[in-house]
Amino acid sequence: MLLFVGLGNPTPNSENNRHNVGFKIIDSINKKFGLSKQKPKFKGLLTTGNIENKKIYAIKPLTFMNNSGICIRELLEYFKIDAENVIVFHDDLDIEFGKIKAKFGGSDAGHNGIASIDKFIGKDYSRIRIGIGKPKDKIETADYVLQNFEEDESVEIEKIIENMINSISILLEKKLDLFSSTVNNK
Repeated sequence: MLLFVGLGNPTPNSENNRHNVGFKIIDSINKKFGLSKQKPKFKGLLTTGNIENKKIYAIKPLTFMNNSGICIRELLEYFKIDAENVIVFHDDLDIEFGKIKAKFGGSDAGHNGIASIDKFIGKDYSRIRIGIGKPKDKIETADYVLQNFEEDESVEIEKIIENMINSISILLEKKLDLFSSTVNNK
């Protein structure tokens, strides 16, 4: 079984923020693969179901970005899921807009949601980093990630999410390099 985690902030005005791309991915996976209705559990919105032959849990933590690890640890303990079966989807400033990078383990690179997860479950899980690029203007990083995507960026992000969903079977096998190259080359 696998746990998909989408990082974001749960306020209604955050829905289209750059920081909430993880939530968008989980919503798309839920819709495409007909996972269960979202239920508030483990300090998040949880869905379950099967994709291909794998049991999938998918969650959007409602603890706000900086405390995402609390939700994840509770869920792992309850369902007896190993950290290496966790796949986290999140925004990344250090990756060119519209590109993704998938990796296992590593540093949090200043991402508070990842830092929280590292603190509560360790670093041995997979991360799907979605590039949101760096701010073009002299704007604080925190303000930039909390801004909504521009209209053209929203269209591009939807394409990236669609590419990820169309390549999900590669991700289910945890072939992270192949997943990244497949998604980025579509």
